[in-house]
Amino acid sequence: MPPEPYFDIDPDPETAKRIRQERDKARALKRTPWWKQQLHKGRCHYCGNQFQPDQLSMDHVVPLARGGKSTKGNTVPACHECNRKKKLETPAETALRKLH
Repeated sequence: MPPEPYFDIDPDPETAKRIRQERDKARALKRTPWWKQQLHKGRCHYCGNQFQPDQLSMDHVVPLARGGKSTKGNTVPACHECNRKKKLETPAETALRKLH
């Protein structure tokens, strides 16, 4: 099986620092009433299925490793299966994968 794209790349120190900062922002965002409300709705952004809040995780629509930010506009609840399938794909890459 070919290596997963972007997982084999060791980010440069500046990129690694930015990703750490964005992860800190994501942890803070998870404590907000807004995120708790998103989880309470119980719906995966990608498959649309209902889940218990503890079965959903925060997904970055544009992954941090691809330049995404930890903002309300770039984070969505995702079930573990969808999050695992999406990995580091951008929305365009996910759409293209679904076409094949």
